[in-house]
Amino acid sequence: MTTEMIALLGLGAVTSFVLTAVLGKWLIPVLHRLKFGQTIREIGPAWHKNKQGTPTMGGILFIFGTLAAVLAGLVIGEYALGVPIFSATSLTLTRLFAGLILALCCGFIGFIDDYIKVVKKRNLGLTSLQKLLAQLLTSLGYALSLYLAGGTSMCIPFLGEVDLGLWFIPLCMFLVVGFTNATNLTDGIDGLCSSVTTVVSLAFLAVASIFGYNGQSLWAAVLCGGLLGFLLWNKHPAKVFMGDTGSLFLGGALCALAFGIGQPWLLLPFGLVYVLETASVMLQVAYFKLTHGKRLFKMSPIHHHFEMCGWSENKICTVFCVVTVIVSALTIWWGVSANWWQVI
Repeated sequence: MTTEMIALLGLGAVTSFVLTAVLGKWLIPVLHRLKFGQTIREIGPAWHKNKQGTPTMGGILFIFGTLAAVLAGLVIGEYALGVPIFSATSLTLTRLFAGLILALCCGFIGFIDDYIKVVKKRNLGLTSLQKLLAQLLTSLGYALSLYLAGGTSMCIPFLGEVDLGLWFIPLCMFLVVGFTNATNLTDGIDGLCSSVTTVVSLAFLAVASIFGYNGQSLWAAVLCGGLLGFLLWNKHPAKVFMGDTGSLFLGGALCALAFGIGQPWLLLPFGLVYVLETASVMLQVAYFKLTHGKRLFKMSPIHHHFEMCGWSENKICTVFCVVTVIVSALTIWWGVSANWWQVI
């Protein structure tokens, strides 16, 4: 990695951090005045009731911070620092900009959901069918853009590069819809989704840098900086929640990074926490039905189970982040040592 690229990544991360942190100073009081507070579910942990009224839709903070920083970084990198970005292949550029649009669209779906919650004063928002249809349409548009750009190949461990052809479209849609919802489930306690996703974005930064994807490296660095800025307001006790606006945006952003470097399988190890959160919900529902009312976990998603076991919110965030660091580091080490990494 060149000195210019390191400078660009640092500048992008710091800019995103500052924009997100400073914007919180202004936006959080505005959300308070508009009474855009979170409604806490009756079935949630009893001690979550004191979170009632905490402003939600805070994902706007890092959405603005990251997008402003990444767009400025792309221009500065190309025309001021001489970092080749726009001279990349058409497929690489399509992956980058279609990915940015994907994250924005996912965030917009979450914004509509949050808006319905705070205006109607109910914790339901969009119906499951409405949200699913919106996600399917968004993921279809993203999958088609990559397909038409010739991006139907992906690298799979032990198999190498595999061209999926038309099968790429349903697989891409499945991963985008599934992973954005998994990220959404992880946003259940103060700082959890934002801290875990900070680590995941760093992991993608490392891999994107190994492959030499300058645009994706900048996108990952900026995302990390924005989330650190948001954590100033979202750490326990949270002064603002990201809401579906933020969690769905983050899910879309991570999918964009994974597909952007042609390694969507990395969503599974890097995003192990999101996978376990989703699996815990599915297992809880299945076990409940099979046993006619018995529960496998004290509460799902699994972060609530640990809460019920007496873990503090800070401890859960710390443990989940450590797990993500270990699994991500081992995955990257394995990929490098096995020498099967390849650019597609």
